[in-house]
Amino acid sequence: MKITVAGTGYVGLSLATLLSQKHEVVALDVIPEKVDKINKRISPIADEYIERYFRERDLNLTATLDWKEALKGARYVIISTPTNYDDKTNFFDTSLVEDIIKKCIEVCDPNETTMVVKSTIPVGFIENVKKKYGIDNIMFSPEFLREGQALYDSLYPSRIIVGEKSKRAEEFAFLLSDCAIKEDIDVKYMGATEAEAVKLFANTYLALRVSYFNELDTYAEMKGLNTQDIIEGVCSDPRIGSHYNNPSFGYGGYCLPKDAKQLLANYKDVPQNMIRAIVDSNDTRKQHIADMVVSRGPKIVGVYRLTMKSGSDNFRASAIQTVMSLIKKKGVDVQIYEPTIKEDQFEGYRVEHDLDTFKNTSDVIIANRYDEELEDEKAKVYTRDIFRNN
Repeated sequence: MKITVAGTGYVGLSLATLLSQKHEVVALDVIPEKVDKINKRISPIADEYIERYFRERDLNLTATLDWKEALKGARYVIISTPTNYDDKTNFFDTSLVEDIIKKCIEVCDPNETTMVVKSTIPVGFIENVKKKYGIDNIMFSPEFLREGQALYDSLYPSRIIVGEKSKRAEEFAFLLSDCAIKEDIDVKYMGATEAEAVKLFANTYLALRVSYFNELDTYAEMKGLNTQDIIEGVCSDPRIGSHYNNPSFGYGGYCLPKDAKQLLANYKDVPQNMIRAIVDSNDTRKQHIADMVVSRGPKIVGVYRLTMKSGSDNFRASAIQTVMSLIKKKGVDVQIYEPTIKEDQFEGYRVEHDLDTFKNTSDVIIANRYDEELEDEKAKVYTRDIFRNN
């Protein structure tokens, strides 16, 4: 069958690659360079499995800028466009999702085409758009993918959730599981609103866990204690476990900051304390990191990589960028080493392209994730990467 995927970020491109193993997939985007790369089987994002599948697999995948051709005749239209959090409205900006919905209404037969929203959306969105546009051929299915490992997580999904209890929901879940490698995948069907809540609560729990171990690390650092010993002792309890426990400069990236804020906004008329604390804790952590760096008295702080994780090319909403801003406000000069940036400036900061020059001219080097290429200047490096993993 023909499946259209609108949006080719981590979610969209991984799903397009997954499904094009067995189906005709058309990837729709508005950026010509991304479309051209996909058609040449060059991944526009850093993802080991997507790059490998592009090289080694015979994929029935075409990318296009032409939305009418892309949408016409599709059995499923998977919507995976960005939904950035709008601090003015305190809600996700769903305009790009709704743009695809309106285009589908224009060119698709509602009896033949089902829209599946994979973008993260506010709780209640699907029911609202059904009423707003007078449609029923739309459902929500959350994704739980890691940056840099999105296709791997699609091939070996922890679970598949579809926000509808219907034959078409079962068919869509089968499409995903049939193209995956993992067998006996846990599939859950539920209402659209419950599925929307699952996505936000799952990511906010991960933000909570990041915040918890970051605050543990802040305590240990301020009291002169060994963070690693404390974490290993705490995590030896099987109820807690030794996963997702490596301190950082704060949670960031595509999902956790905006999803936690969106969940907090959805709590508008509901009593809560913890959700607000999760959001506030991240700000407190970044301020602490900046204060610790400035306390060393540097004239120039070097920022080693803006990316959130090792092996990733994404630095959208990375915590280190807030730390940079806080350091700069203290009157300290900041320079960046980020190989993915080809320009000499990034948002008002100087970019140093030569690593040796960067290291030699920085009084303190801050690294959210440590790398062996910093080893010769280890004494200059400030990091909270205790376990050397993501």
